[in-house]
Amino acid sequence: MVSLRLAPYIEWREQGTAMLPPDFNLLHTLDVLLTEGSVARAAARLQLSPSAMSRALTRLRTVTGDQLLVRAGRGLVPTPRATEMKVRVHELVEEALVLLRPADRLELATLARSFTLRTTDGLTETFAPALIERVRQEAPNVRLRFVRKLDKLSEGLRDGTIDLETGVVARTVGPELKTQALFSDRYIGVVRSDHPLARSAITLADYVTWDHVVVWRHGMDMGRIDEKLSDAGFGRNIMTTVDGYAAALALARGSDLIATVPEKHTAALRDSMFSFALPFPVNNFTISMLWHPRLDGDPAHRWLRNCMRQACLGPDSAGC
Repeated sequence: MVSLRLAPYIEWREQGTAMLPPDFNLLHTLDVLLTEGSVARAAARLQLSPSAMSRALTRLRTVTGDQLLVRAGRGLVPTPRATEMKVRVHELVEEALVLLRPADRLELATLARSFTLRTTDGLTETFAPALIERVRQEAPNVRLRFVRKLDKLSEGLRDGTIDLETGVVARTVGPELKTQALFSDRYIGVVRSDHPLARSAITLADYVTWDHVVVWRHGMDMGRIDEKLSDAGFGRNIMTTVDGYAAALALARGSDLIATVPEKHTAALRDSMFSFALPFPVNNFTISMLWHPRLDGDPAHRWLRNCMRQACLGPDSAGC
């Protein structure tokens, strides 16, 4: 961190004095002047005219209350105060350059940071293992914390408690959030492996005859399944509702209920169960990741987003 001594400036603000605050741009000019010990050489190094550099030296003398460089024969020599300041001024300029340099270099091997991700249970169980493995290989000191997503509110991104979120981007998402598509998904039906429906092709009549378990959360669309069934003159009997895909599939696995869930989301949860395409048209939907613009340029967060994208693409994708 740049250790500029800002006490005089703070005191100036608090007192409300009419004097101008320090111009910290003069630090670089002072550093070059003290290093070169010559107005002409300093001007050439900063690509300024000698007269412009002379004016800058005059300003520095006014600000510091010291002559800084005085004539001795045909050259200039530093005053005692300038000699005292020289090393410190150079250190300040170097620290400022480090602080303001674009943070493109990211040392993953030594990166120690925790990220909080808000996702559905299905996406966590299906894609998190690949994400965790990628992160472990690239940055072993990074920790991931998964928080279950139970609504479409994104306040956590805005207040900084959530670093990255996944979900269907609502039309109401404004420019205060950044988004990037991860994959397209569709709803499918799922029953236990020995369910009577697992023996033949599923018809619309089959689908509405059996009882259903439905995942429901505030603001959830579910592809307007019941609206589409109603438009076709049918309806389904929703026997129970749950708040997550894992719970819906667990109930379907242990009963005759039909669970309607996203296909890719639940790939890891549907092991040994019978899955089928819905016997009526339902629109596909896109799963995206969302983050706050303040993290957009953060190299570590960019790396995490790339890892998430690659994990969702599958095992044949490139590294993070």
